Amino acid sequence: MIPRMARSIILSWGWRRAALAFGAGALGALAMPPFGVFPVLGLSFPVLVWLIDGAAAGGRARTLLAAAVIGWWFGFGYHLAGLWWIGSAFLVEADRFAWLMPAAVVALPAGLALFTALGTAFARLVWRPGAGRLLALGLGLAGAEYLRGTVLTGFPWNLYGAALTQYLWLAQAVSLVGIHGLTLVTVLIFASPCMLGDGPSESRGRLAVPAVAVLALAGLAVFGAWRVATTEIATVDGVRLRIVQPDIPQDERFRPQARDWILDRYAQLSDKAASPERNGIKDITHLIWPESAFPFFLMQDREALTRIANLIPEGTTLITGAARLEAPLPGRRLPRVFNSAYVIDHQGAITSTYDKVHLVPFGEYLPFHERLEAMGLEAITRVQGGFSAGDRRYTIDVPGAPPVGILICYEIIFPGEVTAPDRRPGWLLNVTNDAWFGFTPGPYQHLHQTAVRAIEEGLPVVRAANNGISAVIDPLGRVVRSLPLGARDALDASLPAALPATVFARAGHMPFAVTWLGLLLVVLGRRRKMPRR
Repeated sequence: MIPRMARSIILSWGWRRAALAFGAGALGALAMPPFGVFPVLGLSFPVLVWLIDGAAAGGRARTLLAAAVIGWWFGFGYHLAGLWWIGSAFLVEADRFAWLMPAAVVALPAGLALFTALGTAFARLVWRPGAGRLLALGLGLAGAEYLRGTVLTGFPWNLYGAALTQYLWLAQAVSLVGIHGLTLVTVLIFASPCMLGDGPSESRGRLAVPAVAVLALAGLAVFGAWRVATTEIATVDGVRLRIVQPDIPQDERFRPQARDWILDRYAQLSDKAASPERNGIKDITHLIWPESAFPFFLMQDREALTRIANLIPEGTTLITGAARLEAPLPGRRLPRVFNSAYVIDHQGAITSTYDKVHLVPFGEYLPFHERLEAMGLEAITRVQGGFSAGDRRYTIDVPGAPPVGILICYEIIFPGEVTAPDRRPGWLLNVTNDAWFGFTPGPYQHLHQTAVRAIEEGLPVVRAANNGISAVIDPLGRVVRSLPLGARDALDASLPAALPATVFARAGHMPFAVTWLGLLLVVLGRRRKMPRR
C-alpha cells in the first residue's frame, strides 16, 4: 500500500503536485504549539521526499527549479497554517490597518517559503537514491531554516525542531546543539518513513532506516530524562518577584487619555495581597511590568515617576518596559524613539536603561520609511519614522538580584543572540506585549520559544506579558509559575538559579555547523562512488 501511494505521489503532475505539497506543509504546522502533534511530520516530510523524487523536468536546471517550486508550496502551506494569527495585529486599529491584513497574512508566508524553496533545490542538487536523500533533505531544510533565522534581520519562528522541544525530555538536546541542530535531527527522523515507500528491491534500508530513526528519538528522550533527573535547580536567596499582567486592551495603550487609569491598574495589581499572610508589595524585592507599559514617555512625566516612587517601598526595585524619547540626530527633524526597559529604584530614579536592539520590521519600523510614509503607509505602532534600535545588548546590574539580560518582545526568539557577548547574566527577563494577537496560537508559540532559550543557555527566564502568558521558567525549560492568557493578575515567584553554561552557550552554532558540513561531505563522497547510468 505505501509503495503504491509513494509512486502515485512521485508521478503526480501539475496542480496536484502543488496541492500535495501545500497540504503536506499545512499538516506539518500541527506539530507546532499549542497543538504539539509532532508525529504529523512523519507524514509531511515523506510526502515532500516523494515529490522531490518526482521533480525531474529534463535537464539539471529544470529539475532544480521543479524541486524549488515543490519546496515553495510546502513552505507556503506550513507558514500560512502556522502564522495566520499575525493578521490579528491589523485589527487592533481596523479603520487604519485592516485593509493591509490579507496582504500581510499571505505575503509573510510567501516570503518565508522562498527559504524552503532554496532548501529543497539544494537537496535535489545533492540527491541520491535510498537513504542518501534523507541526508540531502535534512541538509537542505536545516540550512534553509538557519538562513531564515538570520537573513534580512531573520525570523526563526516555528523552526522544525520546535516540534520536539514541546516535550521536556526531547527538548534537552538543544543544550548541546541548539534549536538548529535539533531541526536537522527532526527532519532526518521524520523523513525516514519515506523509505517504506521503496520496494524491497529498491532499497536495502527500507525497514532499517525508520528503525534507526525510532532509536534516535528514544535516545533523545533518554538523554533528556537523565539530564532532568540529575540536575537540581536551586532558587536565588532573598529574591521575591512579582510579575504584573495588567491585561490592558491594545487600543487603549495608544490613548494618552488612558494615562491615569492605566497607572491605577498597575498600582492596584502591584500592591495586591496575594494571601492573608502577605503584605502586598512590601513582601516583594523586584516588581516587573511588561513592555511599553504606558501611553506616554515615562522619563518626561515627573508626576508618573512620583507616583511610582510613592508605590515602591525601600528595598524594592521596579523593572518596566516604556518608550523612551531622545533628541533628533544632527540634520534630522524627528526625535528618536526607543522601545526600552527601565530599572527604577524606590525613589523613582531610573538607574539603568536598555533599548531594544532587534526591532520588528513593519511593526516597529518601516524599511525605507521616508518613501513608504510618503505613500501613506506607517508602522503598526504608529511611531512616525519608526523606533530607533539600541546599539548593543548588555548585561544590567540589578540591586538585590543576579545581573540580568533584558530582552524586549521577540528578541527572545533568536537562538545564540539572547546574552551579551562579554558578560553572561544570571537570568533573562523578557518583557513583551502579545495583546496584538489576542487568543490565537501566537502567544503560546512565543512562550514556547522563551522556554527553548532557557534550555539552550542554562538560564532561568522571567516573562512579563501585558495580557499573558506571563511565566517563570527554570533553566531546564520547565514553567514554574504562570498566568493564563487573558488573565488580569499578579504572579509571585522565587527566581530559579542559573546552571553552568551549556555546550550551546559556550559553542553557539558551531556544533550544528560542524555536523552539517560533515554530513555534506558524506553525501558528496557517496555521490562520487555512484555508478553513472
